[in-house]
Amino acid sequence: MLAHLRPAVVMTALFTLVLGLAYPLAITGFAQGLFPAQANGSLVRGADGAVQGSSLIGQPFAEAGYLHPRPSAAGDGYDAAASSGSNLGPLNPDLAARIKTDADAIRADTGASVLPADAVTASGSGLDPDISPAYARLQAARIATARGLTVEEVQSVIDRHTETPLLGFIGQPRVNVLMTNRALDALAG
Repeated sequence: MLAHLRPAVVMTALFTLVLGLAYPLAITGFAQGLFPAQANGSLVRGADGAVQGSSLIGQPFAEAGYLHPRPSAAGDGYDAAASSGSNLGPLNPDLAARIKTDADAIRADTGASVLPADAVTASGSGLDPDISPAYARLQAARIATARGLTVEEVQSVIDRHTETPLLGFIGQPRVNVLMTNRALDALAG
């Protein structure tokens, strides 16, 4: 029995050291060396060095002078510790009521009759940092009025922060809410 037990214990210890310690340390070192910003969470810092957020994690913006993100089903909204969708099916009356309430509020705010889907639907994680260019443009007039800017100035900031699909065809055009709101703050200040 010891003849069979010894190799099993040795292999368990070896693989624990290699796969549980050496490999994670090597990958962490590789990531820190080649991609330090991404390896540390793509944190966005203000002029004073304070962390304002991450370009990869959505956060709520409710003030009239900012782009508003898409709805979040993560906890009480944009709670990274509770990342998830709502798990409500398309026929669920609670989901239909929430979408109707949100759509009515956006229509009253913008006067639009047709809304982009991301204006009223949450992402799968509930933490999506991006919105569609159509939803961003829909908010331009409200932002311009609140900031005392022209719609063209706000639209120019949105256009500069519109990212294209990867390689031209993977994904959709998108606007990062945090980065665009930072640019709007810089324009005003």
